[in-house]
Amino acid sequence: MKILVTGAAGFIGAHCVLRLLRDGHRVCGLDNFNDYYDPALKHARVRWVQEQAGDFPLWHLDLADSPAIAALFARERPEAVIHLAAQAGVRYSLHNPQAYVDSNLTGFLSILEGCRHHPVRHLLYASSSSVYGANQHTPYSVQDRVDHPLSLYAATKRANELMAHSYSHLFGIPATGLRFFTVYGPWGRPDMSPMQFAQAIVERRPLKLFNYGQHQRDFTYIDDIIEGLTRLLERPPKAISDGDRERPDPATSMAPWRLYNIGGQRPVELKDYLAILERHLGLKAEVELLPLQSGDVLDTCADISELERDTGFHPQIGLNEGLARFISWFRDYYSLPVVEVSQGHGPSPLAEPVQKRRAI
Repeated sequence: MKILVTGAAGFIGAHCVLRLLRDGHRVCGLDNFNDYYDPALKHARVRWVQEQAGDFPLWHLDLADSPAIAALFARERPEAVIHLAAQAGVRYSLHNPQAYVDSNLTGFLSILEGCRHHPVRHLLYASSSSVYGANQHTPYSVQDRVDHPLSLYAATKRANELMAHSYSHLFGIPATGLRFFTVYGPWGRPDMSPMQFAQAIVERRPLKLFNYGQHQRDFTYIDDIIEGLTRLLERPPKAISDGDRERPDPATSMAPWRLYNIGGQRPVELKDYLAILERHLGLKAEVELLPLQSGDVLDTCADISELERDTGFHPQIGLNEGLARFISWFRDYYSLPVVEVSQGHGPSPLAEPVQKRRAI
């Protein structure tokens, strides 16, 4: 198929483009290369994909530019859309809420309008585990109600699910929302904990551990995310004619619309996660313990039974192996020395970092 991938220079987007190209699909990408974090990392991801799988057309556009998005659809005529572009980050939404409205709401509307006027076989879009908000019962199920978001970011992701449903119902767009759970791995975002923690540790800076390191996250390795996504790509949802109108299923619909969780199913306390990072870096972290931050969810754990049932997907990469791969990339990208990982519980010694080719 010819597939439009938005956020193609992003963390998940770049990995997705690489997999699609290797699978023989034709890909056109879109990214606005904004400065939420250093655009140099985004450009480096694109070069990495091109080196691994060849060139692909990449549109430098902003999602909120509706006429430009309409022109892209008219020219490229994608058969499927994988919408991964968004203004990310829970904490940043406390300081710059307008960015989330522009990208996550207005921008998503532009994508829905493109799919409406140039029908596609399947629209897959990124939602988030943050939609579960104040829910306390875990594992989170797509059957749970999600009425209490704790951040504007979470609210926009829930809004995306509802917007997609309305367009699916009105215009027959097959749409699948994917609730991602704490994605990590090589080429990850600098605002996420693996990069933030690793940078603080190698620079001998205190790192902030909120909720005193006691809350849990369901970490999901990037390759598992891409595997689940690509399995769904050629399984567009179908309308369910005999749906229960009195008790509608929160994850399915009489419209061709579905929701799935994608998670690692192995929640880990942040302090234990930090210990694994320390071991692979060969350094001890200096930790500043702080209370839970506004907007943060206490614990996350995904129930992925629907995804397993419909696609046979099951996560393959555990946290120890996943963080080892991340640290290997991290050392290479920042030209840090390689150390032998201690087989015990404590970190092994490491000499001072060598001169880096990139600033951390």
